[in-house]
Amino acid sequence: MNNNTINHSDENNNSISHAQADMCNAYADGSVGILSSGLIWLITSIAAFHYGDAKAVWVLLVGGTLIHPIGILVSKSLGLRGVHSAKNYFGKSAMEGTVFMLMCIPLAFALSLIHKEWFFLGMLMIIGGRYLTLSTIYGKIIYWILGGVLGISAFILFKSNAPVLTSVLTGSCIEITFGIFMLINFRKRQINQKV
Repeated sequence: MNNNTINHSDENNNSISHAQADMCNAYADGSVGILSSGLIWLITSIAAFHYGDAKAVWVLLVGGTLIHPIGILVSKSLGLRGVHSAKNYFGKSAMEGTVFMLMCIPLAFALSLIHKEWFFLGMLMIIGGRYLTLSTIYGKIIYWILGGVLGISAFILFKSNAPVLTSVLTGSCIEITFGIFMLINFRKRQINQKV
């Protein structure tokens, strides 16, 4: 009885590890999505600088819809599949988390009607919360750190009455830094596995 319990637990752990490995191998530990998001934040900062805060809101909203397609293209350009296994149950979890995040965006948009800068702070919090769920999907604790850094940054930016440009550049710098770090670690792991 006890051995069966242990074996069943081992099977579950192997299944979870296998699903996480599939997600990691498809999307470079999720780094390509983080980099794509950081790029959209960077483009938003350019829009904020040249065209104003109101236009920057729309650039981030529209640009956000392109994060996943850009991530797939980047994955494939790196020689990765860019898609997870159809049987991977974490794929469904990722979609559910994405839908939840999308459902929160109208709240951030409503904040923009009060103060434009609050939209970007709300988005930093929403995206930071989304990253927390990716810790389980990819099996990487760094997502807790990334989510926490984005959330704390949003709070500090709010308390300091930071302008929109500062907020969007902060989001961009955080995501691009984490994305590059995670991509380098993924590549190192790939090289070590081949040796």
